[in-house]
Amino acid sequence: MRKTMWILAALPLTAASAADSPYQPLAFLAGHCWKGTFPDGKQTDEHCFSWIYDGKFLRDQHTVHGGGHPDYLGESIYFWNSTSKRVEYLYIENQGGYSQGPVATEGRTLVFPPTQYVENGQTQTYRSRWVPGENAYDVVTEFQSKEGWVPGFKLHMEQLPDTSPRVAAVLASARVMRRFEP
Repeated sequence: MRKTMWILAALPLTAASAADSPYQPLAFLAGHCWKGTFPDGKQTDEHCFSWIYDGKFLRDQHTVHGGGHPDYLGESIYFWNSTSKRVEYLYIENQGGYSQGPVATEGRTLVFPPTQYVENGQTQTYRSRWVPGENAYDVVTEFQSKEGWVPGFKLHMEQLPDTSPRVAAVLASARVMRRFEP
């Protein structure tokens, strides 16, 4: 029994490093920031992804700028749920809301099945699809109404240059995080 435990302990646990990693569909996002403009042109959404805890989790820090309001801030942590054998996420944001759910794939498309966003005792059911492209990905989000699914928003998220200050800050933060990892 002890020998088996030692062998299991010696196996690499870094999901991001395995060729057949469950995180592989999300890997193109890591180490980059992405920015899209909402259709009204008044707001932008910026997401910066970084591996944390030696690749065991993927962090997405995002900010919605503009629209005559203070920035909306949010963070998602993507993780491998070894019980359900799937990648899942937990999303939290600075207004106190949250959502959680699985991430599936259809080809290269990331599929976020229907889930609930919860804030102040209210819920909104939504679903989303992220379609990767050349240095970009497209987001299509729909909301459930009494009549069925209705369009929410579409964003074309373009990869920001690695020299942008935001990318440098996210990557520096990821390096600091690694210093505290076991």
